[in-house]
Amino acid sequence: MAMENPFEGKEIWFGVGSQDLYGEEALRQVAQQTGEMVDFLNATGKIPAKIVLKPTLKSSDGVKAFMTEASANPNVIGVITWCHTFSPAKMWIRGLEVLTKPLLQLATQHHREIPWETIDMDFMNLNQAAHGDREFGYIVSRLGIPRKIVVGHYTDPEVAEKVGTWARACAGWDASQNMKVMRWGDNMRNVAVTEGDKTEAERVFGASINTWAVNDLVAAYEKVKDSQVKDLIEDYKAKYDVAPELLDSRYDELFIAAKEEAAMVNMMRENGCTAGVDNFEDLGTLPQLPGVGPQRFPSEYGWGFSAEGDWKTSVLVRIGAVMGYGLEGGASLMEDYSYNFVPGNEFDMGSHMLEVSPSIGTIAKPKLAIYPLGIGGKSDPVRLVFSGKPADAVVVSMADERERFRLLMDEVTIVEPQGSLKNLPCARAVWKPKPDLKTAVQCWITAGGSHHTCMTTSVGREAWEDFARIAGVELAVIDENTNARQFEKELELSEMYHRLNNRH
Repeated sequence: MAMENPFEGKEIWFGVGSQDLYGEEALRQVAQQTGEMVDFLNATGKIPAKIVLKPTLKSSDGVKAFMTEASANPNVIGVITWCHTFSPAKMWIRGLEVLTKPLLQLATQHHREIPWETIDMDFMNLNQAAHGDREFGYIVSRLGIPRKIVVGHYTDPEVAEKVGTWARACAGWDASQNMKVMRWGDNMRNVAVTEGDKTEAERVFGASINTWAVNDLVAAYEKVKDSQVKDLIEDYKAKYDVAPELLDSRYDELFIAAKEEAAMVNMMRENGCTAGVDNFEDLGTLPQLPGVGPQRFPSEYGWGFSAEGDWKTSVLVRIGAVMGYGLEGGASLMEDYSYNFVPGNEFDMGSHMLEVSPSIGTIAKPKLAIYPLGIGGKSDPVRLVFSGKPADAVVVSMADERERFRLLMDEVTIVEPQGSLKNLPCARAVWKPKPDLKTAVQCWITAGGSHHTCMTTSVGREAWEDFARIAGVELAVIDENTNARQFEKELELSEMYHRLNNRH
């Protein structure tokens, strides 16, 4: 199994601004030098989607045609603009107002150093990015259009890295806009944080969230062919440390687990879904609460998954998986379970009954095992057991704040457990939250963050910030500089801003 490449066939269009005032020779140089820049950026290998240079933009009609075409093309996930010469900003208004794709303003220039001894007015007329970018920036800000701004010489490695991170956020947005979420059953009874306005989520994020009866999954389970199940079991044997009893006395239970995965995958594919969620309270006649299958949704298929009906976290896991494609690490459902309050060793341990994915990285080869489970009322479920390996990561939650959504993030460092955890039969990760455990927990609770999160070890803060900006959704961040008192005040200001300036 392998996740489909979300960047395959996707493009980022590059529009360079100028005007007819400078003559054909200057415009030829604009096109030539911009082409060199685009070729360089594509060759860095840091930008996962191809940047495509379009003809130089010199008029209002040209800009509008460019933006209209980019917006209508399903393969275009973002637009980069740069003004090589001075480009009068009024000519951008009509085009910017029809643009529906994410926007990045690149503030750069072709030359790295001012040619101190040879610079003349011809050079000055051709190379006016320093004030051309300000003119363009003014009109974008006046129109209230969110965009990422990247500043620096195009050969600076940081420029390509930032453009690449933004491209990943664009792909996450594209995935969100085209996402279908399959809910097997409804939310866990009486739980508040897993609820949310699915209609509003489709309006804001584009994701279509619908329910399929568990009986539909049972019917799909009955239709699974033995050959598909056996292929999955061979994949398990190749990737995991399979408990001997699962290949011997308890093979039938392993077969059931693989058959449930096959049924879920078949339903997802038949309906074009890329995220799923189940609920242990609504399993119909399924033999087991699905374990290993949902754990493999992010790692093997690039799909989102969450538990207990929490579709919001499933959406985030899918977005995280897409943004992190091709990078080390991945995305997974995570749930805060227990704190270590020992001074100097203050940690948060996250886990879940069954569904944490090995996509985040594991210290050792995951163990595929079978243990009893006290809830769900079904037979013992097969699941992967492992500890997340040390890495920088973020945990992100989505909360329904009645009239809008809020994303909340904490930057964390995953560490090795300080003991064997030999009696804990589930996947888990232990981390140090920034700035420290007490402050992070206080701020998380203040912001109303969920106990369910999406943990990403492949992409970090900047990618999620870019995504939130594209989506026009609030993102509150807890990091190494966070102070609880100041965080609360900033949250109040952020609430007012997003209520007054909700562009959706």
